[in-house]
Amino acid sequence: MTAVQDPDPAVSRAFAEPLGAPVAASVDEALDQDGIEVAFVFCPHHEMLAVGRELIDRGIPFVIEKPAGANLDDLRTIEEEARLAAVPATVPLVQRGAPIDTWLRQAGDIVYERMAFVAGPPSRYRRNGNPWMLEPALSGGGSLMNLGPHFVDLAIRHLGHPVDVVQKLSTALHGEAVDDHSTMVLATATGREAIVEVGYAFPNSPLKRYCSFTAAGTNGFATVDTNGDATFTDQSGVTKSAVLEVDSDPLYDVFVTGVADTLTTGFAGLPTLAELVTTMELIWSPHLERTAHRG
Repeated sequence: MTAVQDPDPAVSRAFAEPLGAPVAASVDEALDQDGIEVAFVFCPHHEMLAVGRELIDRGIPFVIEKPAGANLDDLRTIEEEARLAAVPATVPLVQRGAPIDTWLRQAGDIVYERMAFVAGPPSRYRRNGNPWMLEPALSGGGSLMNLGPHFVDLAIRHLGHPVDVVQKLSTALHGEAVDDHSTMVLATATGREAIVEVGYAFPNSPLKRYCSFTAAGTNGFATVDTNGDATFTDQSGVTKSAVLEVDSDPLYDVFVTGVADTLTTGFAGLPTLAELVTTMELIWSPHLERTAHRG
């Protein structure tokens, strides 16, 4: 680790000291360190365009957290400039190849799918030092922007690109400026359909979240629930069961290992910025049907 940067020295020290790394107050100071092979960008979303451009100008490969900007223009700009400059970039869409993804794919050629992932309340962002997440102009949105990309990305990969998308957003439970619950229905030209439900509607709890996943396809019907209990029933009616790890936190370790393993190949096989653009166009598109209800 060559450097850890955050405007708050206490934050950067908390991450840097266990790694024996120096701290930096500015992005430029961090990037002036020698020997940087890859940068990880987890800054506030409205700062991602400027940071991404700095990395592209310096030719430094980077990992950038979704949504890679505060709006679609930011994201498209980073994708285009990185592509034209041939600077490798990837995005931690960590549900790809994860236990949930693998289990659902047992259904074969998936025709119908439902994915629900409801995390803790938005107030946690004030407690953990990220209040900007609750300001739409700075974050780019609420639960759909934040949690939705993982599962919209899976839906696209499982079903194909949708031709019809309906989206509903609500602020009724917590009354914040960002949505605390959202539902998307994605349908393809062949009649395949995915329902994606995400939210900040779960209480503060050691359980952390509610989640539920189902997929129906040519090989059968797959399910996963909050406790990781999973079943797959094949077309002959035979059911098998398993217990999966549904916590997404460990998936980031797997992703970082993948980044290290593919650094010399330009992150071959990892999610691309172009794929993130495809996903965020569905989430951020101004042409989608949107409703917001306040309590």
